[in-house]
Amino acid sequence: MANLLKGKDVALAINENNRKEADALKEKGIVPTLAIMRVGENDSDISYEKGAMKRCGEAGVETRNIILPADVDSDTFFNELDKLNNDSSVHGILMFRPLPKQLDSELARISINPDKDVDGCTDGSLAGVFTNRKMGFAPCTAEAAVAILDYYNIDVSGKNVVVLGRSLVIGKPVSMLLLNRNATVTICHTKTVNVQDITKKADILILATGQMESVTKGYVSNNQTVIDVGISWNESKGKLCGDALFEEVEPIVENITPVPGGVGAVTTSILVRHVIEAAKRN
Repeated sequence: MANLLKGKDVALAINENNRKEADALKEKGIVPTLAIMRVGENDSDISYEKGAMKRCGEAGVETRNIILPADVDSDTFFNELDKLNNDSSVHGILMFRPLPKQLDSELARISINPDKDVDGCTDGSLAGVFTNRKMGFAPCTAEAAVAILDYYNIDVSGKNVVVLGRSLVIGKPVSMLLLNRNATVTICHTKTVNVQDITKKADILILATGQMESVTKGYVSNNQTVIDVGISWNESKGKLCGDALFEEVEPIVENITPVPGGVGAVTTSILVRHVIEAAKRN
């Protein structure tokens, strides 16, 4: 039976530090503030928004909600974004994507002020990740995966890490974050040949395929740590599931994050930490 790397304990530790940092800023007259920009009434966006607001409230970070109708025109949308970019009292901007078809999602992404890009989606933030410099912020989910490894004292230096997935949201940035910590990183994707031969040799396996329960017992071996970033609703089981087929993978590996209750539980705490850091930088 594997050790469960639960996100709740990690989040609690981050939240405690967030509160201390926010209180210290308030003593200097600075109130860390996150602007949440949402278009339409997507259920998953609303759910994440509520979670982010709750986590901000616990840390003493203020939130502002900019809710626009699903049919908002481009001029109105970008005017609102410009206001947030230019508002010195707003330290972080969280924009839900994808946007409706009438809005240019790519233009919106690169239009966020990188200094306020607490979700790590702009080119400036990604450049910071790839060059290991403090430019913007790393994507929250990628950083949450690393935070879990840190909390449970799983050293990555010199270790063989395999990342399944190459997206700019998780796969590529988490690979760079780990490479910056002296891990030896291999990125696998849909065109990789003999994937299972590669994943079985990993010390640490990061799952970010977006394919529910696609990683079975044939992908893993003993003494591995598995960080499962995936989260999907399984209709047949009536519950959330990760990229790993948990009942097959968990009995084999040494450590594994549960889904739910793993990486996702840490992500909003990382978001709040970024808002506070943005306020400190400015």
